[in-house]
Amino acid sequence: MNDVNSERILVDSIREGNAAAWQQFIDRFEGRLLAYVGARLADRSHAEDIVQETLIGFVNSLPNYDCSRPLESYLFSIAAYKLTDHLRREGRRPVTQFPSHGDTSDGARHVAAAGRAVSSVARSIEQRASEEKSLSTALQDQVAKWKSRGDYQKLKCIELLFVAGVNNKDAAKELGITEQQVANYKSDFINRTRSLIGRQASRDQFPELEN
Repeated sequence: MNDVNSERILVDSIREGNAAAWQQFIDRFEGRLLAYVGARLADRSHAEDIVQETLIGFVNSLPNYDCSRPLESYLFSIAAYKLTDHLRREGRRPVTQFPSHGDTSDGARHVAAAGRAVSSVARSIEQRASEEKSLSTALQDQVAKWKSRGDYQKLKCIELLFVAGVNNKDAAKELGITEQQVANYKSDFINRTRSLIGRQASRDQFPELEN
């Protein structure tokens, strides 16, 4: 059986919820991913976080994954994207190189053998879904309230800031209001969103709300 067919069978089994297939996937790829990311980051915990985000990203993309594409190159593409995003947030130069099939080591394979339990990644996925649901509900509540009050200027402002990615100055110019008004809308939106989420979720689920 060639690699393409074996990978297709593995991915199909994961799609069907086969725990053994998922563990096989973890054992096969987690160590390689950790070796790749770890070689580019000094902080081991950050590298592990990026690998976990990569695994979650793979799971979330399963409905659209094309099995004709090599699985390893697909995973490393996700990892490279996650790593680049992390480096940008840290103010460092983004990673541009992608690993080859040989970009691994025996040490990496040993790490894979002690890979993260399936339940750990599953809990991360469930928590992410729960967080997204809470955030979505909070945003819907705010939008509905503003519409009922006719606060369409505020809605337009928030859309410009958070959807279109426009800065405060340009948003003020577009709406014909002051930058201070834009800043007030933005602050009010963030504070209300945090408050609404806090009512729906436990402090353990959203610890940043304690800050």
